[in-house]
Amino acid sequence: MTPNRVGSVGVVGAGAVGQAVAAALVASGFCRRLLVASRTRDQATAMAADLDDMRQSTGSPVQPSAHEAADLVSCHAIVIAVRTAFTNTRTTDVRMGGAAANAPAIRALGEALRGYEGTVLVVTNPVDLMTRLFAETSRCPRVFGIGSNLDSARYRLTLARLLQVEAGAVHGHVIGEHGEGAVVCASSTTVNGQPVAVPLPEVRAELRTRPGRISAGVGRTRSGPAGAVLSTLRKTLGMADGIEELTASHHGDWLGIPLRFTAGEPIACLPALDSGEDRQLTAAGIKLRTAYQALRLS
Repeated sequence: MTPNRVGSVGVVGAGAVGQAVAAALVASGFCRRLLVASRTRDQATAMAADLDDMRQSTGSPVQPSAHEAADLVSCHAIVIAVRTAFTNTRTTDVRMGGAAANAPAIRALGEALRGYEGTVLVVTNPVDLMTRLFAETSRCPRVFGIGSNLDSARYRLTLARLLQVEAGAVHGHVIGEHGEGAVVCASSTTVNGQPVAVPLPEVRAELRTRPGRISAGVGRTRSGPAGAVLSTLRKTLGMADGIEELTASHHGDWLGIPLRFTAGEPIACLPALDSGEDRQLTAAGIKLRTAYQALRLS
């Protein structure tokens, strides 16, 4: 591994998000080899060929190839973006609608990759449950979920627009569930290092409706999750230091928390919460724990 490029990364899933993640890795020249796996070998082969066309056109050093999921144990990191075909009829807690459908695929991957010692990033929704399910099935030591990372990015963008400041001036987190149990850490949010009054109703409305608007317009969110994956890979693989909000084990629950990475090693760095935020985080933990227990019994 070099500071600017890793040897190999695996991507599991040839759907919208898997394609976006893989394309971002090729376009950025992130790694030398990109190992692609999917539900069928034909899907993986087709995706690798499409990425190879991109490599040729852009002069990327990344060499994509199709593989079975078990072959990815040689990679420095694996991104799991599988999605089982199902019809989601939920109008509330929409991401939870994929739990029963996606769980068998995540369990199967956990078995195939049992004991893998690299970094695993889970994108499959509901990401907090699927991250825990993969971690407990695979017994892999470094498993994180992408979810609160994207929520936090959307929060900073939204607050910057509402306050008419640059997004880079906003420092704040969204933690807890990647879903309706998300906790906006308004009390610790700053703009240019100064505390700020966060217009919570407008912020929460945007966080709630933004994913649906994107999906309604282009079929599925993909570029945002891909960006979150790329940023997180840089931190988890020690290419850059910094904070990412990721699903991880915290006091017995698996939910989104800020992790500070230094040379690839994470330390939880939750901001101070006011009493309301603390209650919301506790409620998110209970909700996710209860949902996970029900999933395991199904």
